[in-house]
Amino acid sequence: MGGWFTKEVTGPESYVGLKYRMPGLGGEVLRRLGAVVVTLGGGEIVPALRSGAIDASEWIGPWSDTHLGLQKVSKFYYYPGFHEPGTGVALGINKMRWDNLSAEDRNIITMVVNAEYTYSLAEFNTNNAKSLQELSQDKNIEIRKFDDSLLQALGKASGEAMAEVGSKDPLTRRIYQSYIDFRSRCTPWSDIGERSFLNARGLPFPYGGRA
Repeated sequence: MGGWFTKEVTGPESYVGLKYRMPGLGGEVLRRLGAVVVTLGGGEIVPALRSGAIDASEWIGPWSDTHLGLQKVSKFYYYPGFHEPGTGVALGINKMRWDNLSAEDRNIITMVVNAEYTYSLAEFNTNNAKSLQELSQDKNIEIRKFDDSLLQALGKASGEAMAEVGSKDPLTRRIYQSYIDFRSRCTPWSDIGERSFLNARGLPFPYGGRA
């Protein structure tokens, strides 16, 4: 999601001077649009929005956002997010210890980690859907889509920020180029395999015997 805002966002100009809680590269992108980027811990976000110390904040998604209480201090919930379409979860293990494990133990750990990742994704998708439905029924909340002009500005600034970071040293350049190569290959497949399917699913036809 794009985040919670205490005021309407109409286009790129709305970000000039906007006090926005967002860490990392996402925050750098917002700076390029003129926002005042603030870094706060999760427990500080709600009090900061309530007091007016910040105007907007991203967190995770409907399920986690409502548990944090963001819907109690913000009216506008915007989508889509540009900065974090999904969380990449990883397990780090000391290589020497890993190499000393048996092949069977390594396989067990790999299977458990993969299973936990799959379970977590399903858990979040289920609870995000439920929480978004509840938010959509709250008359005090307005769920809105970012204007295309803003998404284009965010996309341009994101590309520039990523290119700068991706050119800093040989290892980063290698990782960045691998990402760009994959994105170039994956985008056409996403258009055919995912976007077209979701567009078709959104057509007005009866499903499950219900009109």
